Amino acid sequence: MKHITNTLIPGTHNKPIVTDIFFTENNTPKPIVIFCHGYKGFKDWGAWNVMAEHFANAGFFFIKFNFSHNGGTVDQPIDFPDLDAFGANNYSIELDDLKDVIDWVTVNNSFKTEADIQNINLVGHSRGGGIVTIKAEEDPRITRLISLAGVSDYASRMSSGDALELWKTNGVEYVVNGRTKQDMPHYYQFFEDFKANEDRLTIKRAAQHLKIPHLIIHGDADTSVRIEEAYNLHEWNPNSELKIIKGANHVFETVHPWEKDTLSQELQEVIEGIITFLNK
Repeated sequence: MKHITNTLIPGTHNKPIVTDIFFTENNTPKPIVIFCHGYKGFKDWGAWNVMAEHFANAGFFFIKFNFSHNGGTVDQPIDFPDLDAFGANNYSIELDDLKDVIDWVTVNNSFKTEADIQNINLVGHSRGGGIVTIKAEEDPRITRLISLAGVSDYASRMSSGDALELWKTNGVEYVVNGRTKQDMPHYYQFFEDFKANEDRLTIKRAAQHLKIPHLIIHGDADTSVRIEEAYNLHEWNPNSELKIIKGANHVFETVHPWEKDTLSQELQEVIEGIITFLNK
């Protein structure tokens, strides 16, 4: 299996997109799977590398990447030294980043014998589930969509009332990172960009207009994104498939760091479900 780490894709927003690629080198074009991390996430979190290896071994060309403004850097892709970039991030930037990755893999001649650019599949975890749903609805190059513990709504996650007024006045609000203990900023532009692009950024609208196969996976013990959000997505797209993982939390019973070369039973079930879906 070939594993190319920390490849730099030029980003639309003047920051590189740090990318990993996993595949079995055999001169056979393979279905592409592009994985998008969630909020305060990163491509090397927990068991994502082991997950990537499973997809490569199952015959897929697997790509995972850090959103350009997730707070990581080229030299430190796991921690968050660039808090100014984190504060300047928004959903529109993440959609542009994903487009940049799709564009890159479709025109990269070095992968033309290994990656099937007619078969591009998106997987998004948590907040990334909303990003891939919106992108899959608007980009005709996407073949299949998987929402993994994905959110169904962005508007409800915005500050409101007095908190919104304080955010506007101060120009910034902070969230604590439980892992690194950093106070991570959100600049007010995050809210402004959302309001300016609210129709595009409404996950319900995107889900209702999907025309491609759509798989929704969620754990029934998820306390970060409620399972009701999976039911919402399934209701909005009745042609979708819904798979509930019994006893699984938001990260399917994995942790960071993940120091095993095997998966949790719950994440193994997730991957098997996705592979079955992709091979239909």
